[in-house]
Amino acid sequence: MKMILAAALVLALLCPPGLRAQEVSLEDYLLQYDYGDRWDMKIESQQLVRMLQEERVQFVDIRFEEEHAAWQMGFGKHIPLPDLPENLHRLDRDRLVVTACPHRDRAIIAMTYLKTKGFQVKYLTDGMLGLAEYLRGDMALELTDP
Repeated sequence: MKMILAAALVLALLCPPGLRAQEVSLEDYLLQYDYGDRWDMKIESQQLVRMLQEERVQFVDIRFEEEHAAWQMGFGKHIPLPDLPENLHRLDRDRLVVTACPHRDRAIIAMTYLKTKGFQVKYLTDGMLGLAEYLRGDMALELTDP
């Protein structure tokens, strides 16, 4: 068993990032889903901000147009959930994608869809409201200070 895990790890490290994730049907994704996937699909604001600073992640706001017009984060891409299928070309398949909405519902839908399309993807567990709370006051400097 340890040999199989070691071989899988070596293969994952040697494959170019774009080749690691391939399209999979929703049914196959569900059939293979386990506790590791459950943890791997999540990211919290603190880790997201660190990865944004290091330019290792793409932040995607999947809220509706009117929500985005009312308030914005000032970074990332805005692709409303219903427009996501026609806008996959706007996302870099070689970088992690983080989907977000005010809470989690639409972010989880977007994450699942992108996963079936072969993207490396997580959803923001505390939502954009949690991210806004995290970035209050001087914490915003973590993201905006050069």
